[in-house]
Amino acid sequence: MHFASEQRLDGGVLEREFTLGEIPGILWTPDSASGSAPVPLILLGHPPLGLRKLYPRLVARARHAAADGFATATIELPGSGDRPRWPAAEEARADLRRALRSGEPVSDEIIDALILPLVEKAVPEWQTALDALLSLPEIRGPVGYSGGVISIGVRLAVVEPRIVAAGLFAGSFVPRAMFQEARQVTIPLHVLLQWDDEGNDRQAALDLFDAFGSKEKSLHANMGGHTGVPQFAGDAAAQFFTRHLR
Repeated sequence: MHFASEQRLDGGVLEREFTLGEIPGILWTPDSASGSAPVPLILLGHPPLGLRKLYPRLVARARHAAADGFATATIELPGSGDRPRWPAAEEARADLRRALRSGEPVSDEIIDALILPLVEKAVPEWQTALDALLSLPEIRGPVGYSGGVISIGVRLAVVEPRIVAAGLFAGSFVPRAMFQEARQVTIPLHVLLQWDDEGNDRQAALDLFDAFGSKEKSLHANMGGHTGVPQFAGDAAAQFFTRHLR
């Protein structure tokens, strides 16, 4: 892990940009983090739109988590931001846009091409990032995962034992293959669903929640579209992580 820059944000949050090979990322740590008092970590998931575009939302989430005493980190997803182009992913996104513009149902083939290769590439990168982050003296386990492409969160919850709780956003398309993986998830889950999300299959989101094998899982549904998540919903997610990472 190579730290490329750092700056101190309001409230004493230290923001450091880093690279892991060709993978860019950002780490935020609160004032309370030090070699003698390491803090738990939350991995901030996000859609494949690029860290620069998503930075305002990510830093807001990081500030909120820092106020609760957590470090947070994120990495650029494959084919996004300044990373090398991924033609297959771009073609899948173009197919999705065409289907949505025409009002046609989004086929399983489009969803599989859009999501499954991303999961296969992104999850090992998240695990590599986790190795590096947990080697820092100011960070310790346990680890949580929050938001982003829900299928990435599902796969990480299955294969990564260092992640002990996940806050998932039911706001992305889910391949049918992920439902079988969801049955293998056993960690506590806090799932957020925007009831009127224009780009999400509500019934698929409900079916996915039903499939999760976790003994502790809660579904928080609110009226409104994809970007209309109410503030109190974020507060509830923060309480979930405080309960499971402290």
